[in-house]
Amino acid sequence: MPIRIAFMGSPGIALGVLEALIAAGHEIACVYSQPPRPAGRGQKLTPTPVHAFAEARGLEVRTPKSLKKPEEQAAFAALNLDAAVVVAYGLILPQPILDAPRLGCLNMHASILPRWRGAAPIQRAIMAGDAETGVDAMMMEAGLDTGPVLASVRTPITPQDTAGSLHDRLAALAAELAPRALAGLADGSLKPSPQIEDGMTYAQKITAEDQRIDWTRPAAEIDCQIRGLSPAPGAWCEADLGQGPVRLKVLLSELTDHATVAVPGALIDDRLSVACGDGRAVRLLRLQKPGGKPLAARDFLAGSPLPEGTQLG
Repeated sequence: MPIRIAFMGSPGIALGVLEALIAAGHEIACVYSQPPRPAGRGQKLTPTPVHAFAEARGLEVRTPKSLKKPEEQAAFAALNLDAAVVVAYGLILPQPILDAPRLGCLNMHASILPRWRGAAPIQRAIMAGDAETGVDAMMMEAGLDTGPVLASVRTPITPQDTAGSLHDRLAALAAELAPRALAGLADGSLKPSPQIEDGMTYAQKITAEDQRIDWTRPAAEIDCQIRGLSPAPGAWCEADLGQGPVRLKVLLSELTDHATVAVPGALIDDRLSVACGDGRAVRLLRLQKPGGKPLAARDFLAGSPLPEGTQLG
């Protein structure tokens, strides 16, 4: 049976879920998204991907800066919703918003809770070297990602995964899970299970301190850092390309079989293998100079040679 819902989301990862809910025949009473923000060289006000998508399909879109005002809460309650589906919306939902839909608010969260509650679960899972992650359909409550879980789907994290590739896979899994979870919530075939607290971790926002590569760390940790921050904001190091040190963004790497006694940060061959603090090495596979485009290692070296023995900062 069609369910009357509000969809609340902002970035591209939310689009697949909205499309899946529309395809399932549910009634989208309204779409909530973050307000348009300046973007590009001209700083033109630009709607979020969810906003633009919904507007193009004739759906009502609301972009409040906050949901704390009584008038915003009254407008939300007046929608007479069966449920709200939330995917990376970016605003806190006060208790009157959580209480308004008949069935509650269902959040699609990109981790297996209670691991990686919070803002950056995809990046933090790779950076921590986790073997798997997934998507949880979680009933929202006042705490940060603390609500009971209705349904889950899991996926392994491979040694080739970046935050970008894992993001895309989790978005597809969320799009598959959301209609099934919503239907199970509505007909009672799925029952929320409280989260256990054992193993709880918090996915802090990515900061500038997370981005600089410290070559004295173990190779596996550096490889996870590089892949977990790719494509954005990107891990970086410094290299002298002939006119003094520049900041190189490193977007892809792999562990090598090299054992080395070289100083951490030294290139140990002509293939951009870098000595790390545990006597192992990481090979840099994709790099980007300031103002340049991302390049595979071979193409990068063709224009910016970095010989064996070069010290990266």
